[in-house]
Amino acid sequence: MTAHVENTDEFFLQTQDGTSLFVRDWPGSHHSAKHGIVILHGLGEHCGRYIHIARFFQTLGFTVRSFDQRGHGQSDGRRGDVPNSSTSLEDLRLVVDEFTQQLDAPPILFAHSMGGLFACHFALASLSKLSGLILASPALSVKVSAFQRYLFAFASRVIPHIGVTHGTNGRYLSHDNEVVYAYQNDPLVHSRISASLFQSMLHSMDYVKAHTAQMKLPLLLLIAGADQVVDPEGSQLFSQQLDHRLTASSVKTIVYPNFYHEIFNELDSIKAFDDVRIWLEEKNLMPLNL
Repeated sequence: MTAHVENTDEFFLQTQDGTSLFVRDWPGSHHSAKHGIVILHGLGEHCGRYIHIARFFQTLGFTVRSFDQRGHGQSDGRRGDVPNSSTSLEDLRLVVDEFTQQLDAPPILFAHSMGGLFACHFALASLSKLSGLILASPALSVKVSAFQRYLFAFASRVIPHIGVTHGTNGRYLSHDNEVVYAYQNDPLVHSRISASLFQSMLHSMDYVKAHTAQMKLPLLLLIAGADQVVDPEGSQLFSQQLDHRLTASSVKTIVYPNFYHEIFNELDSIKAFDDVRIWLEEKNLMPLNL
């Protein structure tokens, strides 16, 4: 259990199967219409690693919600595991829909890595109303051999919920050594992934590939060109296959050639924060002052 973050509301939401999801809400400006952003973290980490991002959106006037996916952080569940391929999407819908009731418009979804993959699937499937989508280094493709895929497929039938090491030790998350050290010494970070969760990710990758052209939301796609954790070519291909009419009006893709996986934890992350603010302004997604 980590210390309470000042000026936030922290609580648990119960899923249909009784799992408790840890949620942290950041109130927006009292002088703005209540526009919200939901932050979705990646594999093995937790929402506490996104405090600086939540504060950034809060300074822009947004009401912000972050939460720990099941099997992560302070949420219930076996570490790095899900019951089935739809669980992460169902959990996200619960969190988004409960949050939307407090807002004046559907929220924007900001998501990183594995969270970016599930968020992309979520948006394409229109599981909840959203105002926009920001994907940072989404895991739309990972470098896995055919043999590794076979092993995970076999394990999903025999030992689906037993975790194995996912291989991300933090070394290539950022060029900032302090970020790497903090990740490697974070008690809420874990290194587990089950066959069930991996199959869930593969299912979402297949869904995204088959439905890319159906993207209708304003989208900001941020790609780390030197990513060693996920395959950035997956995001590049996704960008190329989007409806060109949409990309001309509502979609923007930005590549940071020398950045490692965690774009908003890089030494030059100010560029990314500026790009997000500019995009929100261009797409008229900023909260309105009342």
